[in-house]
Amino acid sequence: MRPSKRAGDQLRPVSLERNFSRHAEGSCLVKFGDTHVLCTASLEERVPGWLRNSGKGWVTAEYGMLPRATGDRMRREAASGKQSGRTQEIQRLIGRSLRAVVDLPALGERQITVDCDVIQADGGTRTAAITGGFVALADCLAWMEARAMVKRKDVLTSHVAAISCGIYNGEPVLDLDYPEDSTAETDANFVMTGAGGIIEIQGTAEGAPFSEDEFLKLLALARKGINELVEMQREALGGEL
Repeated sequence: MRPSKRAGDQLRPVSLERNFSRHAEGSCLVKFGDTHVLCTASLEERVPGWLRNSGKGWVTAEYGMLPRATGDRMRREAASGKQSGRTQEIQRLIGRSLRAVVDLPALGERQITVDCDVIQADGGTRTAAITGGFVALADCLAWMEARAMVKRKDVLTSHVAAISCGIYNGEPVLDLDYPEDSTAETDANFVMTGAGGIIEIQGTAEGAPFSEDEFLKLLALARKGINELVEMQREALGGEL
């Protein structure tokens, strides 16, 4: 039995609240159960120096956790003067995931930065950030389209969403919360497009190595969960994509 009493293939309650921030070109407050992440997408009329005069745009991401996103207060990384390796790894993953569904030449020489700030953490912050970050990105492109800067459907090639899976008490389960994540025998994160293409898989055996058969069961769970998340994205965006 899972601590949350959910079925093995059941997501936590998920919500995607668009336009949460009044100032950002696109924003989404995403909730996966008790994990809450604010995603904002900001447009800049410039690209990194190495992309100048290339005709291509860029999408990048930044990620951070508020000091009391967890049970004990964490020191702000800005106070220590550097980001942790975990933070850098997660924000690179978010950026890679979003760029995988963006036609960078169609964006033009502009940069969109998706900031993902964890308000409350209960496992799966990176997967929630990717899922909500896509909605914020889509709304930023809608803002641009309303000003005749781009056509959103030309820039976005597909949806992208992410979910965690793992082996908990010997059973494959979907969307781990913290009590499961902290004790799972195997922990994996899956990032996929709305068409089912795999962007990235991160999988680690915390105890005994997992088998190919177990991996395939986790992959099947991830596909089911991501299909549900993509439908939620479509509903949140009003079927506009």
